[in-house]
Amino acid sequence: MKPTRRNFIGFTVGVLAMPALARQSRAAELKFKLGVDAPDTHPLVIRLMEAAKAIGERTSGQLTVTVFPNSQLGGDPEMLSQVRSGALELLAVPSLTLSTAVPISGLPSVAYGLKSYDQVWAAMDGAVGDVVRNAIAQVGLIPMKTVWDNGFRHITSSDRQINTVQDLNGFKIRVPVTALLTSAFAGLGAAPAGISFNELYSALQTHIVDGQENPLALIDTAKLYEVQKYCTLSNHCWSGFWLVGNRRTVEALPAHLRDALEENMNAAAIKERDDLVKMDQQLKAQLGSKGMTFNAPDPAPFRAALQKAGFYLQWQKKYGAEAWAKLEQYTGALI
Repeated sequence: MKPTRRNFIGFTVGVLAMPALARQSRAAELKFKLGVDAPDTHPLVIRLMEAAKAIGERTSGQLTVTVFPNSQLGGDPEMLSQVRSGALELLAVPSLTLSTAVPISGLPSVAYGLKSYDQVWAAMDGAVGDVVRNAIAQVGLIPMKTVWDNGFRHITSSDRQINTVQDLNGFKIRVPVTALLTSAFAGLGAAPAGISFNELYSALQTHIVDGQENPLALIDTAKLYEVQKYCTLSNHCWSGFWLVGNRRTVEALPAHLRDALEENMNAAAIKERDDLVKMDQQLKAQLGSKGMTFNAPDPAPFRAALQKAGFYLQWQKKYGAEAWAKLEQYTGALI
């Protein structure tokens, strides 16, 4: 074909358009993996999947988020390492596990600190949440604005009711791989062992530990009632899930895709909070019908034992006076 001015202009425009077309092609093929340890029947996973579907629809498939529940991509410590390195794009990580990389994220889970959901959401949507979000941003992660609920945590056992502090003496209890709850249960005289959630059922079944502590929703959805007989409604601390993304990956998103990701995930988190409250109201009866026996001890002696053991003073020093004061805005004085 003989070169002409029109052909030359068309060729030039085509060449100049190639980077834009390549960007559009790449944008259309963006596929994010989202890891989570909870079973697929847990409200957290159900709402994550709903949000993922909404993101795909809003972006006409330019951004696809696939949720991998039940620790399919590894235990929480492994997935946290993956999302920090960029091997995993998104992670719904328990706040207590996150504290291994971001220590201050354990602040709202100080034992016998926050006592009600009114206190929890005031703190997490307010000053305490701001402290944690700022710290998460310092370790190569981007947190979504709205924290998800994991619930108030309770103690279960295969062989005893926990009615008094003395009942915890020497009790082999699984805790998340985190210093905060290890310290709390050691201060109460128990023998805590840090074990990842994906190994918990087996550890209970084989009596590596005799008990554990988790919210009712996880006790039910992970079928821990099959290997635990007693449930103490201790409400010893609240924990949440932070939805975090690899900083480089999320910041590289075009603005409209990032908006779709964040807005849908934050809206889903609010729905999940309501889901968990409703679920908790039903679970005591459901778990009772599956063979669990419940008791509800007075928390005051447990809190007093931790004060005597120096637990609160230890963690005030760990978190710093300024952050501790923000927590006490909602809990009242702990020391």
